[in-house]
Amino acid sequence: MRPRTLRTALAALTATLTAAGCLTAAAPATAAQERPPGNACSPAVSLTGFTDALDKTTHDGTYVGNLSALAPGGRGSLAALSDRSELFRLDARTLEPRGVVTLTDENGAALDSEGLVADLPHSRLRSSGGTPTATYLVTSETEPSVRRYSRTGELLGRLPVPDDLRTAPAGRARANGSFEGLTLLPGGRTLLASMEYPLDGDPADLVRLQTWQRTRHGDFRPGARYTYRTDPGLGVSEVTATPDGRLLVLERGFTSGVGNTVRLQLADRPGRGTALHKRLLADLADCPSLGATAKQPQPNPLLDNFEGMAVTGRSGGRLEVSIVSDDNQNAAQTTRFLRLRVRA
Repeated sequence: MRPRTLRTALAALTATLTAAGCLTAAAPATAAQERPPGNACSPAVSLTGFTDALDKTTHDGTYVGNLSALAPGGRGSLAALSDRSELFRLDARTLEPRGVVTLTDENGAALDSEGLVADLPHSRLRSSGGTPTATYLVTSETEPSVRRYSRTGELLGRLPVPDDLRTAPAGRARANGSFEGLTLLPGGRTLLASMEYPLDGDPADLVRLQTWQRTRHGDFRPGARYTYRTDPGLGVSEVTATPDGRLLVLERGFTSGVGNTVRLQLADRPGRGTALHKRLLADLADCPSLGATAKQPQPNPLLDNFEGMAVTGRSGGRLEVSIVSDDNQNAAQTTRFLRLRVRA
């Protein structure tokens, strides 16, 4: 979703590495702007490249944009989710689209899809040949909800959501401010969804992270809940688990006439108390621009409305992290992929 402005926010106030290493080059060599990995955004984060190759493009008649989530898809693929209910399969090396399916709810209506996990289901969903069939867990901000889909887009089920996390008046969540991130912790037994903004009645900088525990039958039941404090005026646009179970958290905001604020944080591993503490890894405004251009004012022309993030592998002791922006199908915004190396 398009982030609320800082003024509005201040006033008013989320995988197992099954495909580790699959994204060795997150952009086409002909399209990416590259420099040596010493392009530091901070002591912990380096920018190794970006590409705008998919900006304002189509695949099989479907607009390739509005991208709000990423997930390693296995077998050299990267899954990219549009908040307009389109799930793209991209080549992990070139980012070229290889397929797209449309997701709907139980009534055939579109989703406001924001979070994505690629999951290998348990035996009850194995294919006839005995090989695990990949499925997708997808959040929608409309209710909010978490649903499971097959690789072909068939709706397979829906996870229970605690009543207070539902959008008002049914619950305390704000419209377009609920499940924005989704990740599966190492081991595959704990699913975690992050709210984008506080619940009604909560402090202006406090967001909730809800977990579900996988049962022995392969479904999920609500588990522990955690709190996370954002920087002033920012919301949580994505959360992604690291191999040791800590959380990379993308905080984001927007101010008209100024541009985006995007910060990469590292939070505690869930389970060590209900309040998750964080430390700043990098403010992306401090990254080198690498020749990027912006279509609207930005503190750094590299910046845009970054919403999706995935850990895709390791290199030299650092995590390889891909981030994508949601262009809102807006001429003043860009569908942009970044590649980062992160020392977490």
